[in-house]
This record gives sequence, structure tokens and C-alpha cells, in this order.
Amino acid sequence: MNAMINKNFLIGLALIVAAWAGFALRPIKHADDQGPKINLESMIPKQFADWKVDDTIIPLQPDPETLAALNKLYNQMLSRTYINDKGERVMLSIAYGGDQSQSMQVHKPEVCYSAQGFQMLELKIGTLDTGYGVIPVKRLLANKGDRLEPIIYWITIGGEVAVNSIKWKFVRLKYGLTGKVPDGMLFRVSSLGKKESAYPLQEGFIKDLLKSISPENRKYLIGNITL
Repeated sequence: MNAMINKNFLIGLALIVAAWAGFALRPIKHADDQGPKINLESMIPKQFADWKVDDTIIPLQPDPETLAALNKLYNQMLSRTYINDKGERVMLSIAYGGDQSQSMQVHKPEVCYSAQGFQMLELKIGTLDTGYGVIPVKRLLANKGDRLEPIIYWITIGGEVAVNSIKWKFVRLKYGLTGKVPDGMLFRVSSLGKKESAYPLQEGFIKDLLKSISPENRKYLIGNITL
């Protein structure tokens, strides 16, 4: 009888401790409240190297339902098309969210594009040498009718690049143990045409952009990496 009471007592105590720990360790502070505020419009220059904004071309826009969902996920979104001196164009899309907890995760391009009728011909995880360090990225090849659109994107969460769910969950857990909710950013570039020419063009665009911004802003885009 005493053994049964002791067992029930220990189980009850364990449940109380677990509940208290869950309450005490739950994220209560947002990481974006701890530092300088991000302003994508001023952070990303409209002209750099031999690139400038082309106002005649509007990047692919989400359908109203998807856009409504994105507005709930992100605090800021920036979409621009750039053109260089050769007449080559690259479409840039950046989204920033101050709350990347379990319920507010970034919306992946392969999901966004598929929702708009695109077929994913390729989806590969690789790396990109940014000139300031190597980061993991995803390369997609989206197709809809005559439109062939190679895409490079990556996601940062809590100042670290994470393109797979394991890394994502690890960073969220690490932040959760400190009582903070991590912020996150999705960086995407794309262009029209064959991937053999599109990917090198996009990579050159990314390097030119990163060179044109401050080290502090660069960290927001590619995380805390070193050469």
C-alpha cells in the first residue's frame, strides 16, 4: 500500500515539475525586440554595382489567399525586379518575421509556387559561396506553361541559416530554453530561362548585393558566418 502511494506521489510530482518547466521555459521574449529594428526598404539599395530596380516588371505575386496567410507570418515583405547593364533581370523577394515559433513558420517557395499552379521540376539542397562565407541553400526549378523559373533561396532563423527542418527545430529549441522567440527571414531570387545560365546570374547578383550593404545588415541576410 505504501509502495503504491509513493509511486503515485512520484508520478504526480514528476507531472508538476514537467508542467512548471514547460511554463518557465516557454518563449516569452521576441528576438527582434532585443536589437535594432529591421527596415527592408532602406536596408536593400535600389541601385548597386551594375544593377538597378526595373519598375516595368512586377515580380510574381501570390494569390489573395496565399497573400493573406503571408501577411500573418511576416512583419515585412519586399519584392523587386532588378536589371543590369546587359539587360538581364533578377527578381528579389525578402520576407521578415519577428515570430518564428511553431505557429509562425516561414512559407517555403516550393509551397508558394505549387499553390499557384507551378510544377517543381527540381528541388536540391546545396551550398552558396556568398563571398563572406558558405551557406546552405535550396535551388528550385519551377515550371508553368512556357514560364521556366530557376530559384535560389534560403531561410535564416535566430541569426542562423536553416534550410532543413532538423536545423530549424534545433535553433527554435535553443531559443526556447532562453525564453526567447527567434525571428526569421526568407531570401529568394529567381529569373526566367534555363538553369545553366540563370543560377550563375543569380549568384553574381547575390554577391553584388551583399557587397553593397553594411556588415550589420549582411548578418540579417546570411546569418553569423565566417570565412
